[in-house]
Amino acid sequence: MSAAALNTIPTELSTYQLTDQFVVQRASKEDLAEVLAIYNQSIPGKQATANLALVTVEERAAWFDEHLDSATRPIYVVKALLSDDVDQTKAPIVAWGSFSDLYARTAYHISTEISIYLNQDYQGKGLGSVLTRWMLTQAPSLGIRNIIALVFAHNHPSLGLFRKLGFEQWGYMPEVCDMEGFIADVVMLGKAVTSDDILDKASETI
Repeated sequence: MSAAALNTIPTELSTYQLTDQFVVQRASKEDLAEVLAIYNQSIPGKQATANLALVTVEERAAWFDEHLDSATRPIYVVKALLSDDVDQTKAPIVAWGSFSDLYARTAYHISTEISIYLNQDYQGKGLGSVLTRWMLTQAPSLGIRNIIALVFAHNHPSLGLFRKLGFEQWGYMPEVCDMEGFIADVVMLGKAVTSDDILDKASETI
């Protein structure tokens, strides 16, 4: 893909079918509150983020806008189609995932950190795996060659998910996070992706 194409942000939000029940698309400006609501659900459990206090829309607005304005570091939102005639623009967001810069230096542009968050009512049902698999297929078109997941060593479900999808341990950082009650280790998992990682026929634009 050309550099010009990589720097182009889609003007229309394409929607992709993940399963019969879920669709996924790039986040829009209206999605921030729902995205943060899901993120804030993960904070008390101290398994998925190093944030220790709930975050507000005002605190995360700049972060969100930075992703919206980036052609290669998107946030994707998953919406649940609760009925056959549901208006997709009003369907609830039940999960989201993002690609973020691994490091700010320009030469790191081929590598990115992946983050996945699910509404607590949709955890343990395979949605995280489906979303992550789909995001892997998007990476080559974004100029991404390496995907890194930074996961707490005590977050066994996330470690299992990424390892099931072919991620390998690329690093281990012992006792790097003070979680106010315990000290946490962080595991770096990585996977190289290629243009062969393309969408299967089940993820067609609708």
